[in-house]
Amino acid sequence: MLEALPKHKQLILFDGICNLCNSSILYVIKHDKTNRFMFAPLQSNAGQHIIESYNIDTSKTDSILLYSNENGLSVKSSAALKIAKHLGFPRNMMIVFFIIPTFIRNWVYDYVAKNRYRWYGKKEACMIPTPELKSKFLE
Repeated sequence: MLEALPKHKQLILFDGICNLCNSSILYVIKHDKTNRFMFAPLQSNAGQHIIESYNIDTSKTDSILLYSNENGLSVKSSAALKIAKHLGFPRNMMIVFFIIPTFIRNWVYDYVAKNRYRWYGKKEACMIPTPELKSKFLE
């Protein structure tokens, strides 16, 4: 499953029915000038494989995860900041938020994640990438 992820790529797993998550993924695709990231919904086979492999409690972590063969798994605010780090200036400046203790960053992250459906809505099914974007998605 994850063998399909090239060594130099990082996989962003996201909630495929969340409008905020889908918008965030489209934003990352637009600003990923080095073509570093691939994507898969948490609901996909790849997403389920990582959830099971890392024993993730989806009631506590269910929005965006970042996986790479080299660095393993990052979750919540750490995943979001590591993604932003690779999106060029000025987005890469968000790494300054790593000085904030993880429990504080994750409290803010969890608050947004908990309310994301109410604030942004959700879809009935996972996003289907356009033919132009299909190569960026892991099945």
